[in-house]
Amino acid sequence: MRLGVDLGGTKIEAIALAEDGAPRARRRTATPAGDYAATVRAVAALVTAVEAEAGARPGGATVGIGIPGALSPATGLVKNANSTCLIGRPLDRDLAAALGRPVRLANDADCFALSEATDGAGAGAASVFGVILGTGVGGGIVVGGRPLAGPNAIAGEWGHNPLPWPRDEERPGPACYCGRRGCIETFLSGPGLGADHGQGLSGAEVAARAATGEPTAVAALDRYVDRLARALATVVNVLDPEVIVLGGGLSNLAVLYDRLPAALPAWVFSDTVRTRILPPVHGDSSGVRGAAWLWPQG
Repeated sequence: MRLGVDLGGTKIEAIALAEDGAPRARRRTATPAGDYAATVRAVAALVTAVEAEAGARPGGATVGIGIPGALSPATGLVKNANSTCLIGRPLDRDLAAALGRPVRLANDADCFALSEATDGAGAGAASVFGVILGTGVGGGIVVGGRPLAGPNAIAGEWGHNPLPWPRDEERPGPACYCGRRGCIETFLSGPGLGADHGQGLSGAEVAARAATGEPTAVAALDRYVDRLARALATVVNVLDPEVIVLGGGLSNLAVLYDRLPAALPAWVFSDTVRTRILPPVHGDSSGVRGAAWLWPQG
């Protein structure tokens, strides 16, 4: 049996999957805010509870954990985490000690992509790019059924590249927390869409107003689709994935699947674009399911 844990900034979720991917048990708990030691204890307690509920032998299930960051190949410590109490910590070793077994950690976007590549929208595809369009913009790459981390553990981090083919009015672009300006994330995140609309709305609220025909919202959503097409075109030009799966809160916008296939070819360096752009099969469950799939069959 496989156990997956999605360690988020506000909640920790765990799931137990049978060999065929069927869920056996699932629980959530609040993340101890800013408390690293308490977070380790909370994850360990949740794993123990879910393992028992699923009927697995204590300590017998594999454990994969998705985190909002990555383990540095240089130090083995967590980096790039928006849950800052994790930064600089040997989270994999501490959790392995607390659980009494090896654990596997991966970025939460990689877990999303792995879930959808294993038994979701990208099942059967040789290469899948999983996109996160939410509070931030991230991504994960799965090739041959396994996540690609890269030597710097940043594969798929397209949100901190500059918006491609920027128009004059898009330069230099909004300031990004990474210290640069004009990052894809500043345009394509939910807050980025809301800021572009300019009336203090969330991205979902802008989309809802666009659906009613409000001119300002329609124009903002038009710009969003155009920018997303340009940004994804660079991914296609470099990676050429068979499937792009959209995740995060903005992935619920049906307009993206209606309009992106027509918008993408203008920017892709090819005479045809066969890349499929799909919504996730597992939705909000993809992250925790993908963490479980960090331990492959066999």
